[in-house]
This record gives sequence, structure tokens and C-alpha cells, in this order.
Amino acid sequence: MQFKEIIGQESLKKQLIQTVVENRVSHAQLFLSTEGSGALLLAIAYAQYINCQNKTEKDSCGECSSCRKYEKYIHPDLHFSYPFFASKDVKIAVDVLEEWRNLLLENPYFDLDIWRSKLSAENKQANINIAECHDIIKKLSYKAFEADTKVLIMWLPEFLDREGNALLKIIEEPPANTLFILVAQNQEQILSTILSRTQIVKIPKLADTDIENYLIHKAQLSDNQAAEYSFLADGNLIEAKALLNDTPNNNAGYFTEWLRMGFGNKVPAMIAFTDTAASWGRENQKNFLKYGINFLRECSLLLSGADDLVKLPHQTLEIAVKLSTNVLNLAMVEALINELEKAHYHIERNANPKILFLDVSLQLVKIIKFKTLPKGTQYIYN
Repeated sequence: MQFKEIIGQESLKKQLIQTVVENRVSHAQLFLSTEGSGALLLAIAYAQYINCQNKTEKDSCGECSSCRKYEKYIHPDLHFSYPFFASKDVKIAVDVLEEWRNLLLENPYFDLDIWRSKLSAENKQANINIAECHDIIKKLSYKAFEADTKVLIMWLPEFLDREGNALLKIIEEPPANTLFILVAQNQEQILSTILSRTQIVKIPKLADTDIENYLIHKAQLSDNQAAEYSFLADGNLIEAKALLNDTPNNNAGYFTEWLRMGFGNKVPAMIAFTDTAASWGRENQKNFLKYGINFLRECSLLLSGADDLVKLPHQTLEIAVKLSTNVLNLAMVEALINELEKAHYHIERNANPKILFLDVSLQLVKIIKFKTLPKGTQYIYN
């Protein structure tokens, strides 16, 4: 995996390369990121660059013996650890290493659900167990076979329970020329004893433009559709790719029209809309509600005077500005978001979509047309 193959994160790539050039590579690093930002791939590309035999100023060469093995994830001095589902046949992570390599080769942007689908998970909980910790210590105690630096990349160290304390000594005082890279998403769930022994590298969400360009050039989406999917994905390429599998939609058009119906108290039109929404299927209904929640949050930024933070696509920004200027206030936006979040929750639990969307439609009328807000100090209307 070369840096040039990773979407976005240009500034961080330069930063990582600079640590190698200046010989400032910390032996234990925590790549902290949100889902779908490419953190795991950055860790692999970083390790490949460190061990490349003919590295350039911008990337590994991709042609030397080390790089060729890294590209296939078969380098003898590259080790992976990750959550897995223990069974009588699967004791440690290496028992499902073939599945791990295949997933990286076919779809390097993945989450735990995608990884789970590749394994015989049944009803088991994923974890990184004590046997895996002992295997890590054993592997890293050996001398390097070929590379100058042995590398262990641990994906989701949040799944280390107290057994992870077995790794403290080797993380703090590793064998010579050993690099630990932990790739995590939730800092609070990592053992504090491990966290204190690592150098944290914060990896931002992908920029909307990076996701848009990917969707336009790789998935051949139109500019408008790519902008909408990028808005929904919110910096998560995994989410953006998942949206590609859904039926093409017009969430922006449907949602703004739904708000207009509520403002105009057009109940017959809302009943017709309910029938339409009920025909979409659960995932598309969830995406529609998620779009509405994101749209209203952008409206709240406009109402708060934080226009520079708004990232709505151009075609819907004008609508949001008009709504925020002439119709909505912060209390109404908060009440609307609350209704949509409750609807999203119930759709996930197989609520009847006709009943649900009709109920939410009537709530829109109450909030937007009649300014009747739920009781409670959080909805004080000025």
C-alpha cells in the first residue's frame, strides 16, 4: 500500500514521511480516527515506507522486494492483530489471516461489520484475547527476517480487555527495531495503561471534496448525486460506498418538499408522501431521515451565525438559507431533529412506515406551521 493509493489526507501523509526523513519515528503510535478515514491504510503505507529499500521524498518505490511483499500483505516482518471471533478452530488472529489479507486486497476501506461478514461469527462477540496477546509477544521476540524494522499493526485496540495489560512491557520496552501502530476509533475505550505508552496521531475525517471526487471518478456518479452522498457520508468513505448500493434517490428534493407541506398544512399531500416513503425500503427510509437530520443541523449553524462551517451542497444551500431566514428558529430545529431521530430509531426496529411517516408529518405541521413545541425548557420559544 503506497501513500498515493490512499484517498485524501495529503497533509498527514507529508507529516508521516517527514518523521521518517528526520528519524523521529516513535516506536509506539496510536492512529486515532473516525470510521472510514483510511487510518488503517495510512498505517500500512507508513510501515511500507519505513521499510522500503528505495524510498523517494513522497512515497515508497512500490517495486523493491519489501514493497512487493507489503503490497500483498505477506511480508514476514509485517504482523497484524485485530478483533476476531474465537472458536475451537480460531484461537488467535493468525488463524483467520488469509481472510484478513483477502479483505484488504478486495476492499481496503471496511468496518467491523464488513469484517464480521467474512468470518463465522454466529452470535459471538469480537475481541482480542489473552492468547492473541501472548502470540504478539512471541512473534515480536524473534529477530527480523528481512526488514530493518518489524511492524505490528493492531486494528481496533478497543477490543483489548484487561488482558491487554500483558502487552505493556513489550510496548514500553520493545525489542530493537520494532514498531507498534495501533489504529483506533474511540480513545475512551482503550486501556489507559496502553494509551499512556503511545504517541497519538490524530487523523481527520476525509474532506467532502475527496469523497465527491472518488464518487464521480470511481463510481461515475453525477456531480449532484456525488455531492449529496458526500454530505450524507460526512467524511466516511465506507458510508459513501454503502450508499452506492442503495437505489438512486432525491432525498434533498423530497425532504424540502416535505417541510413545505408541513409549513402549508397540506395534509392530503402528506398522506400521499407517506405512501411514497413507505415504498422505499428500510435502508432508503433511514438514509432519507439521516439526510433530514444532517440538513437541519446545517440550518442550525446558519441560525447560529456559523455560516463558514456550513457544508451543504450548493443546490440545497439556498433553500436552507431561506428556511433559516423566514421559517425556522433554533428551538424548532431542535424539535424537528428530535422527531427525525426518534423516527430513525423506530425504522431500525421495523416500525410500520406508513404509520410512522404520517405521525412525523403531523408533528412537522405542529412545529413548523403552528409553532407548537414539546414541553420542556430545552424548547423555550422566543
